[in-house]
Amino acid sequence: MNIVLFHSTFGLRPAVRQAAGRLRDAGHQVWTPDLFEGRTFDTVEEGMAHNESIGREELLRRAVLAAAPYSERGLVYAGFSLGASVAQTLALGDHRARGLLLLHGTSDIAPNASVADLPVQLHVAEPDPFETDDWLSAWYLQMGRIGADVEVFRYAGAGHLYTDPGLPDYDEEAAEATWRVALGFLESLES
Repeated sequence: MNIVLFHSTFGLRPAVRQAAGRLRDAGHQVWTPDLFEGRTFDTVEEGMAHNESIGREELLRRAVLAAAPYSERGLVYAGFSLGASVAQTLALGDHRARGLLLLHGTSDIAPNASVADLPVQLHVAEPDPFETDDWLSAWYLQMGRIGADVEVFRYAGAGHLYTDPGLPDYDEEAAEATWRVALGFLESLES
C-alpha cells in the first residue's frame, strides 16, 4: 500500500519515523510529511500553540500539497492524534483513497462528506481526554452515515499517545496490539 502518515501535535518525532519504518518493513511505501517544517515540541501545550499559530487552513494546505504527488496511486491516509484529524479530512475528500488508519484521533466531518465503503480503522485509548465516549459514538454513527466502513479499537488504561515510546503516555502492550491489528488492516486493503 501507499501510505501517507501524518505526525501529531508534537511534530515529526522519532516515533513517527519508527512507525513508518515498521510499515515499510511490512512491505508498504510510506511518506511522512513534516507539517511543522522541522519544529518538534516537548509538551502538548507547546505543540498546540504552534499548530494554532499556523492555523487549520494552512495546516491542511501543507498536507494536501504533501499528499498530492502520490494521491493518484490510491493512498491510505494515516496519522497520529492531530495527524489523524488531518488524515481523516484528506481521505474523506479523496475519491481515490484506499483506506484511513486513525491512531489516537478523529476530526469533525464535513456536512457534505460522502465516501463509498471507505475502510476506516481507529485505535484510541479508553478513556481518552481528547476523544470522549460521547464524541466517539457520534463520530462513529456519522462516519457510517457518510458511507465509511469503520472499526474502532479501544485500549483501556492507555494514555492518549500510547504508541510513542518517547512520551509518558507510552503503553507497550497497547502499542504492540495496535500495530498487529493495524498491519492486518493494511494487508486486507491489498486484496
